[in-house]
Amino acid sequence: VTQLAREAGAYVIGSGRAADRQKALDFGANEFVDLDNDKLEEVGGVDLVFDVIGGDIQKRSAALIRAGGTLVTVVGPTDIRPADGLAIDFVVEADRGQLWEIVQRIRDGRLRTNIGKVSSLEDAVATFNSTERRAGKTVIRVRP
Repeated sequence: VTQLAREAGAYVIGSGRAADRQKALDFGANEFVDLDNDKLEEVGGVDLVFDVIGGDIQKRSAALIRAGGTLVTVVGPTDIRPADGLAIDFVVEADRGQLWEIVQRIRDGRLRTNIGKVSSLEDAVATFNSTERRAGKTVIRVRP
């Protein structure tokens, strides 16, 4: 999301734990807010929050949106509405054309991936049930 937002000309403020700072900046965030040590509430006045976590972080982040701004969440329906703004809930669905565009962006270097673990299909259940904390996405290899 950070890379696509930057490509569209957005000023991106990433957030997460201190260990995530450099990765967020490397992927294109202009600034980074450490949710454990920085005051998220001091950011304020943002046009849009893209929420992938939900819960308390969603509530705290939504409070930063300027009047008329937008909260987008993939976590599920939300009761939170920015002042005079929009809250958009959506479900990510695979679309062949969009997936092809993403593949092309990865191939030509316009989009970088963050893969944390690759597992076989046989190990998929154990991989997803693991309590191990890892950065990056999990890829399940269907073929050996």
